[in-house]
Amino acid sequence: DKGYDKTPDFILEVPAAVEGHVIHWIESKASFGDESSHRAYLQDQFWSYWNRFGPGLVIYWYGFIEELDCHRDRGILLKDCFPSDIITLQLTSGEPVLPVTHNTLQHSSGGKGVARF
Repeated sequence: DKGYDKTPDFILEVPAAVEGHVIHWIESKASFGDESSHRAYLQDQFWSYWNRFGPGLVIYWYGFIEELDCHRDRGILLKDCFPSDIITLQLTSGEPVLPVTHNTLQHSSGGKGVARF
């Protein structure tokens, strides 16, 4: 059960698309993504999030080693800033339709929570 009580910084109420990849959560790291720390985060956090919530986005605010962004097809994307071209999907009758583009993430609680675009 290691890591299963942890949650990502943001769980999206409605899935979003980043660079053509659908995401359900966002994790923010105020660090540089080097090989050692990223491997530990994958094992202790990111794959757990993926198992519970589906694909997601990790933002390393101080950059990351480009070769580490190798799990996109499996559902974990890496970025060094919040995407400017994020697209949220509208839900109608439980099915995603009609993308809507947003440029900012609105989160008022100041901590972890659910993101509403």
